[in-house]
Amino acid sequence: MARRNRAAQTAFGPTVLAAIEQNEPPRRRLVDDDLAAALLPLRLRVLVAATRVPPVRHAVVRAVERAAPGLWANILCRRRFTDDHLSAVLAESDAVIILGSGFDTRGYHLAGRSRVPVFEVDLPVNIARKRAAVTRALGTPPPSVRYVPMDFERDDLATTLAEHGYRAGHRAFVVWEGVTQYLTADAVHATLRQLSSLPPGSRLTFSYVQRDFIDGANLYGAPSAYRRFRVRNQVWHFGLRPDEVAAFIGGHGWTLAEQAGPDYHVNHYIRPTGRRLAASDLEWTAYAVKDSANTSIP
Repeated sequence: MARRNRAAQTAFGPTVLAAIEQNEPPRRRLVDDDLAAALLPLRLRVLVAATRVPPVRHAVVRAVERAAPGLWANILCRRRFTDDHLSAVLAESDAVIILGSGFDTRGYHLAGRSRVPVFEVDLPVNIARKRAAVTRALGTPPPSVRYVPMDFERDDLATTLAEHGYRAGHRAFVVWEGVTQYLTADAVHATLRQLSSLPPGSRLTFSYVQRDFIDGANLYGAPSAYRRFRVRNQVWHFGLRPDEVAAFIGGHGWTLAEQAGPDYHVNHYIRPTGRRLAASDLEWTAYAVKDSANTSIP
């Protein structure tokens, strides 16, 4: 239980970065999210407010970069990558499923332009926090957003989604950001097996940490992150190599369409802002399309 609770604490991190990013001038932002700050607890809203002052904001970015070079850009660019693909196929999707939703704001942005149901799946403690934060900041959640508490290590994803209104046969866009490293290999495989029942035309984006970082063979310039996530808290467990991804997800009925690593992030997102940010090779994001056959490894 302690390990799961430590992992749950990381739910705030990406939202804090998105909220601080909103204090950049529009043309310099990697993402736009005017709801992120409102969902954070008071102590973090105070931090975000302080970063309206450019020297404070730049100091925070530098501090994050010292701990894990390229982390700032990677977390925001993986979101941008997913948002771009989601926007491109939203009209063809019957549902959006966000696995490990944390304080993700997509469902609330989408509610303003689409009636597509959004299923936010996360640990019960995070779902409770999220529901309370949304009620405080936005009032009654939009009817399109469904809160789905579950434990990826214990619960059946397909059954749990069905219990919360997901209809079998609906084409889904599945978002799985910043989660797989916190799971065991068994839980990652189990989740992909459950997702193999999605119909053709469904999409999946997911991020993963390089396996040699998990093994300790390559720290990617981030020894403090290794000590935090692998040694001290021991919350990161799973990794992949970019050249393994196609076969890994192919066994579960998905076809790899695109991957985004550091070069992709720099060329598509960072360079157009004019900012001097690095992107890390530590974490990649993949985009996949569901095959016509529902094949899955046992």
